[in-house]
Amino acid sequence: MDKKFYLVREDVLPEAMRKVLAAKELIERKKVDSVADAVQLVDVSRSVFYKYRDAVFPFHTMVREKIITLFFHLEDRSGTLSKLLSVVAAANCNVLTIHQTIPLQGRANVTLSISTSEMTMTMDELLSQLKQLPFVEKVEILGSGA
Repeated sequence: MDKKFYLVREDVLPEAMRKVLAAKELIERKKVDSVADAVQLVDVSRSVFYKYRDAVFPFHTMVREKIITLFFHLEDRSGTLSKLLSVVAAANCNVLTIHQTIPLQGRANVTLSISTSEMTMTMDELLSQLKQLPFVEKVEILGSGA
């Protein structure tokens, strides 16, 4: 299931979500020892906290230290991986892992996990540049996370 994300101003968020964000901040900054302490301080129930904790994030959390895993189906040509990595490097992404299958019938699969925390373009722009490479037959985002 594809999940969509929206950027919403804090003042239009329901009070419960704002309190969950406050509790998460207390936990992240180690101002409390437990979830129970955090929810008590911000006056929200544990059930509400657990309902929203993985659904609401401060904007800064969504843009820092993001890891994306990309899948490529490539033609087996000399230098293709090097050229692919050059595009990723030009976007100021840090390659964390590379997995390449042995080429069969002139094609190879490559999976890259990259950190986009310092990326200098949007993900759509990066994907567009990667898709334009003549040896790239397919590019997919396999997963993302912090």
